[in-house]
Amino acid sequence: MAPTPINATSWTFADTYVTEDEVLVAARTRAEEVGVVPIGAGTGATLRFIAAALEARAVVEIGTGTGVSGVWLLRGMRPDGVLTTVDVEAEHQRLAKESFKEAGVPPQRVRTIAGSALDVLPRLTDGHYDIVFADGDKREYAAYLAEALRLLRPGGVVAFDNALWHDRVADPAQRDDETVAIRDLVQQVAATDGLVPALLPVGDGLLVAKKEWVPEAD
Repeated sequence: MAPTPINATSWTFADTYVTEDEVLVAARTRAEEVGVVPIGAGTGATLRFIAAALEARAVVEIGTGTGVSGVWLLRGMRPDGVLTTVDVEAEHQRLAKESFKEAGVPPQRVRTIAGSALDVLPRLTDGHYDIVFADGDKREYAAYLAEALRLLRPGGVVAFDNALWHDRVADPAQRDDETVAIRDLVQQVAATDGLVPALLPVGDGLLVAKKEWVPEAD
């Protein structure tokens, strides 16, 4: 028998289980001021957990925003870990640097690159990264996945925010470009050999997949 879905009260309790400090609250305030929608606390806590579990040393983030997700990721990464974060808006990255500074993150631990993700990602090193986190243009998610599979080391994790897209992905009647792109991505990840996927109902949905180790040929 299928489990009974949790109600809104329990979902809110779970999604806010790990509370945010004044640094993240300030980063959210900056986001609101410039019209950026950051990840929720539940998504942030999940990303921090993944980074900590992997002892992540190198992470790529697509969509810097004002630094909310970056702070969460950096807090889970190794002390010598470096976050490479890409965004088309240089002003957003300037605000993110304020958030990183308030979080006590040394400047050498963050590499900010202003530009289109699909222009930047091909220049990054193959098989070097522990995590690729995507929160950029939803219509480009499939292309981000292709780049992530190249960038991740075996055992690394790719994660996509907004995987439920305001409850639209689960509704087949919703056919706008962004919803269709995310729905196609969810199906593609589930069908891709060499990935171990999960769709987590945190925030607006977090699609994660581990890149499996491939045995070396004799």
